[in-house]
Amino acid sequence: MDQPVVGLVVHPTKNVQESVTTLQRWNASGLGELVARRADAQRIGGGITAVEDDDFTERVDLVVALGGDGTMLGAMRLVAKRPVPVLGVNYGNVGFLVEIEPPELEAALDRLSAGEYQLEPHHALEARLSWSGARTDYLAFNDLTIVRRPGSGQVSADLSVGGLGYGYYRADAIVAATPAGSTAYNYAAGGPVLSPALSGSVVTPVAPMAGIDRAVVLAARERYRFDIAEGTRSAALEVDGLVVGEVATGAQIDVRLRKDAGSVVRLDAERYGRTGRVKLSLLDLPVRPDQLIELIPSDLRQKLGRELDQ
Repeated sequence: MDQPVVGLVVHPTKNVQESVTTLQRWNASGLGELVARRADAQRIGGGITAVEDDDFTERVDLVVALGGDGTMLGAMRLVAKRPVPVLGVNYGNVGFLVEIEPPELEAALDRLSAGEYQLEPHHALEARLSWSGARTDYLAFNDLTIVRRPGSGQVSADLSVGGLGYGYYRADAIVAATPAGSTAYNYAAGGPVLSPALSGSVVTPVAPMAGIDRAVVLAARERYRFDIAEGTRSAALEVDGLVVGEVATGAQIDVRLRKDAGSVVRLDAERYGRTGRVKLSLLDLPVRPDQLIELIPSDLRQKLGRELDQ
């Protein structure tokens, strides 16, 4: 990237000053321009131009997200109308999307300037909520969830695919996930992990009581709808884990897959894939101990072997 405009998105509460300082040094070097959202200006201090969200989206060539997967997903949604690449710096916990750690950021910026990176496309779910005469659009890179509120009974919804009735759900929640999001709530609910190479989505009920009680995998071209049925008094609508609204009987949610809705920077795809497999193994993906050892980089295995021999 030649003289890029880099946008900065930060976690709302975590201390990310180490990476902010690295980016401020890069900004002062004249290799590019660093801008931040005005909403984050007080948290990041001086030396960085603060702009409104619309200006931010229009100007940036790359976004650096300091946080965990939630921060990265928020950055991807922010620039979804113009999906520029997003680089994640890990200040979270497990983190399936983020790739680098804070001490690696300076070297990562050098590699970006040299063009030594790859871009990983990400699909998203476009959803339209229609209820009581109003329509609201949402975009989910991980998952869209209809979840019961405590004390308000279960979620009941009819599923139709391409306009044809498919069946109904009565459950604690219904999760619609992208391939990237299939390792999150969908996986915790017993749904399958979808390959990142797959263009499609998966719908999985959480603690089903009646109706469809297995995951349903749908192709990219298939549009589907949830008609919130009788018996749903109050349920939360979540997008990538954030509550964005409420639904009840009579609401309709139309869903379709938007291919290549986002773009993620990968500096070392092989290392990222290896790390991702380790993280999945921590979530009880069936990996034997000998297979888990194989996921450790060879240089680290050799170092550990030498230390054990001594």
